This record gives sequence, C-alpha cells and structure tokens, in this order.
Amino acid sequence: MDYSAANTGLWNFAVQMGIIAGVLLLSNVVLRKSALIRRSLIPTSVLAGFLLLAIRSVGLLSIPQSFLEMVTYHGIAIGFIALSLRTVGEGKGGGPKGAGLKTGAVIISTYLVQALVGLAISVGLAFAGMPGLFKAAGILLPMAYGQGPGQANNVGITYEALGFAGGQSFGLSLAAAGYLCACLVGVLYLQYLSRKGRITRKAQERLSGSVTVDMFQDQGEIPLSESMDRLSIQVALVLLCYLCTYLITNGLTALLAQAAPGLSRTLSPLLWGFNFIIGSMLAMGIKAVMGLLRRTKVMTRQYQNNYLLSRISGMAFDLMIIAGIASIDFRELQGLWLPFLLMAVAGGGVTLVYLRWLCAKVYADYSDEGFLSLYGMMCGTISSGILLLRPIDPNLETPAANNLVTGSSFGIVLGVPMLVFIGLAAESDAMLYVTVGLIVLYLAALVWLLLRGVRKAKQ
Repeated sequence: MDYSAANTGLWNFAVQMGIIAGVLLLSNVVLRKSALIRRSLIPTSVLAGFLLLAIRSVGLLSIPQSFLEMVTYHGIAIGFIALSLRTVGEGKGGGPKGAGLKTGAVIISTYLVQALVGLAISVGLAFAGMPGLFKAAGILLPMAYGQGPGQANNVGITYEALGFAGGQSFGLSLAAAGYLCACLVGVLYLQYLSRKGRITRKAQERLSGSVTVDMFQDQGEIPLSESMDRLSIQVALVLLCYLCTYLITNGLTALLAQAAPGLSRTLSPLLWGFNFIIGSMLAMGIKAVMGLLRRTKVMTRQYQNNYLLSRISGMAFDLMIIAGIASIDFRELQGLWLPFLLMAVAGGGVTLVYLRWLCAKVYADYSDEGFLSLYGMMCGTISSGILLLRPIDPNLETPAANNLVTGSSFGIVLGVPMLVFIGLAAESDAMLYVTVGLIVLYLAALVWLLLRGVRKAKQ
C-alpha cells in the first residue's frame, strides 16, 4: 500500500479534518482575546464556521463541498443518537414532572409558527412577482432556525431534487442568519433585563467545567479499571446504533420502493434526510431495553456514561455547525435574496413574540430563563440556548437548562408530523394548502394542550 501523499484516499480525510480542527482552535483564540466578539455570545463553532466560509470563499483553502456536506449529515445523526442514549438529563434543575413533554410541545409549536410564517412569505412572493419561487421554500425556516444547519442542509438537498434551485444554500444561509439572530436579539434582551433590574448577579462567572466523580460516574456504572476504555464503550454504542439506523432506513426505503414506487420518490429522500429521528428513536429503544435488563438483574452494570455521551454529542454538533456554515455557496442565492431576508427577519421577530408570550404562561416561575434558553435554541442550537441562559442562571439552578435536553427528546416524537408536512408541501399547490391547514390544526391542538395544562396547574 502507498502511504505517501499521492494516495489521496488515505490522506484527504485526515487533512480536511485537520483543517477544520485548526480553524476551530483559531476561533477559540479569537473569541478569548476579543472582548467585543466574546460579548456577542456567538458560539465558537459558529465563529469557526464563518471563518472557514470566508477562507474558502477567497480561495485560500480548498475543502470539497461534498466532504462538508458529509460531515454535516453524519454529525447531526451521531449527536442526537449520543444525546438519546443518555440515562438522565443534565442540569441541576430537574424540573417538575412532565416538564420534558411540556417543553417538547413548546418546541414543536414554535416550529409550526415558523413554518406558517415562512410559507406565508414564500407563497406570497410566488403570487406577487416571483412566480418561479418554490412555494414550499418557507418550510425551510423552521428547519434552519429550529433545527440548525444539519436539517436545513438535508431538507434543502431534498427540495433541490424536487425543483428548488439553490435550496441547500438557501437553507444553510437561513441557519447562519438564525445564529446571528439568537446572539443579537439575545444580547439585547439581556441588556433590557439588566436595565429593568431583573438580573441580580452583577459579576457573572462562567462555570469552570471541572469534573467531579459524581458528575463523571453514576452508581452501578462499569469501573474505570475495566479492560475496555469507558470512552470506547460509548463510541461503540453510538456507532452500533448508527449502523442499525442505516440498516433500518435502507430496509424501509427498499420496502417502500416495492410497495409504492410513486410515494417512494417523495418519502425515501425524507427518510434518509431525517435519519437522525430514526437513530434517536432507536437509541431511546436501546436505552429502554438496557434499563429493563438492569431492573431484571440480567445486566448488572450501567454501560452508558452521561458525561462522555454529552461530550460525544457536543463534538458532533460542533463539527456539524462548522461544516454546515462553511458549505454555504452564496452564488446559489442569486434571485433568492428577497425571500431570504424576509424570512430571516420575520423568523427572528415572530419567534421572539411567540415564545415571550408562551413562556410567560408555561414557565411562570422562571419565564425569563425559559424564554432566553428556548429563544437561543429555536434560532440556533442547544448551545446558544445555554449561552443566553448562563448570564441570568450561571449555575443552572432553574429547570430551564434541563428542559432543553428533555424537551428535545420529546420533541423528536412530537415532531414526526413535520416529516409529513415537508413531503406534502412539495407535492403540488393543492397539497401545499392542505399542509398549511394541517399545520394550523396541529398548532392549535398543541397550544390548547399547553394552556389547558397551565390552567389545571393553577387550580
């Protein structure tokens, strides 16, 4: 075998990952040394993504688009699988019973609001002077703002195959705008709280990140003296679950192609694009089986380690964010700047108003913390939600941080209808209007259930 640089198949992956790693470390240095950038609350991975995008745009470095798309695609699935394998949520505030389901409903209802706003813009522009605009383009707004670059990339590619020219870059650009919106609006809202005197801690200190034995090891876990490294076990669990995800998705699409070839052309790309949902549900199933085996004493040890699984998901999401932002091709946005700008601004504004109203009712005891954490996540990711939460809840004493994790798990199940909406919206104009009606009905049901739960709690 040729081990020299001439063997590009051997070295390309290592070189390209090394470039991403170098840009990430450089971004961390810039963030640490620049007080202005640090005050913006922009996550390091987002800064790294924009930096790599700038470097690629001016031609200083060449990383294939296909490689960045691959990292984005696999990163979101691995990250969610690792999160779903965890036995408990992180955070000091455990939250009341049912908080995860309640937050999951808040998350999905926000997706639906964003989808209605996005579709109103795309359909309105299609009838008001942009007849060539893909009418279902608006449903990329919740995928970009609510889900981030991973799903914006996947659904954008799926819509490109269905006729939306530039759909991938459109979705990724919206995701990048979402991060900026989360940081900008979040900082302005924190300043507003400070002026109102609702931030009582004047000198905030970030958590040191030190790891205690209690944080690193739960009761009944395998000991550190085990012959197999604990990190290796976590990686093995995640990769085995991802392999099963591939096999199940492949089997489902093969059966669908045989049973309903017409439907397969629409649903198969969605199943592959949303493979992280299948992976997350499979991981939760594996976690449930392992828990049952422990309760029946068939399995005597707990093999999942929450701390290490969180670190695996964090690394996967960081890589996903960097690669997703860096893969944006602004040239493909030609002719799409008006819908992009309208959706970027309207998405941030409507999400702000809706979450502020709903969080005041659902999280009455910690409405500011609940709003900031969810706004950061619904425009960016969990990490941007935590970043906005830390200035007013530095020790994560309220349930807000834990709600993001547990709510995301319930959101995966409650969000399954989004798969149907994404597929139906692109079928035809008639099915697009049917989709809008279904979204309104589902949104009304979720909001009614949430407000009904609030009324019951007050009684």
